Amino acid sequence: MGKPTVDQKRQGALSRRRFFNSVAVGATEAAILTFPGEAGAQEIVDGELVKVVLNVNGQTHTLMIEPRWTLVHVLRDRLGLTGTKPGCERGECGACTVLIDGVARYSCLTLALEAAGTQITTLEGLMRGEELGPVQQAFRDEDAFQCGYCTPGQIVNAEGLLRKIPSPTIEQVREGMSGNLCRCGSYAHIFRAVERAAEIKRTGR
Repeated sequence: MGKPTVDQKRQGALSRRRFFNSVAVGATEAAILTFPGEAGAQEIVDGELVKVVLNVNGQTHTLMIEPRWTLVHVLRDRLGLTGTKPGCERGECGACTVLIDGVARYSCLTLALEAAGTQITTLEGLMRGEELGPVQQAFRDEDAFQCGYCTPGQIVNAEGLLRKIPSPTIEQVREGMSGNLCRCGSYAHIFRAVERAAEIKRTGR
């Protein structure tokens, strides 16, 4: 192939400029979110505050939030529930795991508005008053942490697993906990803690 002519170079530059212009327009349009309301669709511009009602750990909270805010952000920075940890913030590490209607979900990938009308459970919601819940107790008994940063997400995910499968096999434990990463490599202790938590839930001790 020969070298491109001046006209071909010009066409390439215009194509690139057209591409970036279309991206800019798309980004602007994406900033306008549409949510269905009782009287039809309502356009909400990114940056505007909208009302949301969240049920977290059995308590109802009415908040004014931006539509783009994630659940982990609202839990930590608006409700002060700092047991939920931001980690990778792209759904890979599991540190931000919460339960939504009893199912483990990454709160960094969940918009707070998406969680409206659901039952949200965080690490704090697994306590029994001032006492540790069964999974929390099991993690302590089995020393299932080192630095501890991933531990809240591990505990919440384990709770979700045991609600679904009360007496999991070790293979089910490994698979069920695979969405939560431990940079310290405490997996053997974590797996034992999940088995121990299942025992505590079954027997009460």
